[in-house]
Amino acid sequence: MKVEFNLSKSVDENAGRYFDLSKKAKRKLEGAKKALQDSKDKLKALLSQEDKFWKEYDKKQEKSNRKIEWYEKFHWFFSSQDFLCIGGRDATSNEIVIKKHTDPNDLVFHTDMAGSPFFVIKDGQKAGQETLDETAQAVACYSKAWKLGHATADVFWVKPEQVTKKAQSGENLGKGSFMAYGKTTYIHPKLEFAIGLVEDQIIGGPVESVKSKTKDFIIVISGREKKSATAKRIKSLLKGGDLDDVIKFLPSGGATLKKIRKR
Repeated sequence: MKVEFNLSKSVDENAGRYFDLSKKAKRKLEGAKKALQDSKDKLKALLSQEDKFWKEYDKKQEKSNRKIEWYEKFHWFFSSQDFLCIGGRDATSNEIVIKKHTDPNDLVFHTDMAGSPFFVIKDGQKAGQETLDETAQAVACYSKAWKLGHATADVFWVKPEQVTKKAQSGENLGKGSFMAYGKTTYIHPKLEFAIGLVEDQIIGGPVESVKSKTKDFIIVISGREKKSATAKRIKSLLKGGDLDDVIKFLPSGGATLKKIRKR
C-alpha cells in the first residue's frame, strides 16, 4: 500500500487528513451498500408483482372457453399488414413488454407523456408505413392524451437497442419507465379507436387494423360517456361478443361513438 505525505505539514496534520479521507470513504461505502439493498428490494417487489400479474392472467384463462394467446394479457392487435403489435397496460406489463418480449428486429413506440404505454411491433423493421401509423394511433389512444380529450398526439418510434434503463445524470427511472437515446421518428395520429366483431369474438385497435379484419365495427373517440356505458352500447350494437372484452380493449377515460359500420 502506497501512502503519500505532505512534507510541508506535520505528522498530526497528515494523519488528520487521512482520517478525514477514511471517514468519507466509509460514508461512500455505506451509501453504496444502501443503494445495492434498495436495488435488491425493488427487484424483489417487481418479481412479486410480475408473479401476481401472471396468476391473474392464468385465472382469466381458466374461466375462458377458448384458448387465450400469450399476447392477450397485454394491449394487442394485428395490423392491417398482419404484424402483431403489443403494448403495456400498466407499469408492470410495460416492464415485461420491453424486457421479455422485445427482439432486435422489432420497433418500439412511446410518447413524451408520462404514463404512456410502450408498444412493440414484432418484426417491425419489416413493417410498412401503414403498420407504423396504426401502432402510433394505438399508443396515442392508450396514453393520457385520450383522457385529456386531445384530438391528436406526438408518438415516436425507435429501434430496441435505443431503449435502456440507464437514466440521465440525476434522474431515476421507476418501474415501467425507460429512456430512448438517439434518433427518434415522430408520427402524429388522430385519437380514434375501433371495436369490431369477428364471428363472436371482440377485437379492438387502430381503425384501419380493425377495418381490415371485419366489416362489423364501431369507431370511438374521446368523450364524456363513462367507459362502462360506452362498452354496453357497443356490445348492444354489435350484437355479440363479451362485455368484458369490449371494456378491456377500450382506452381508459370517457368516450363517445363516432361511426357505426355494420354488414
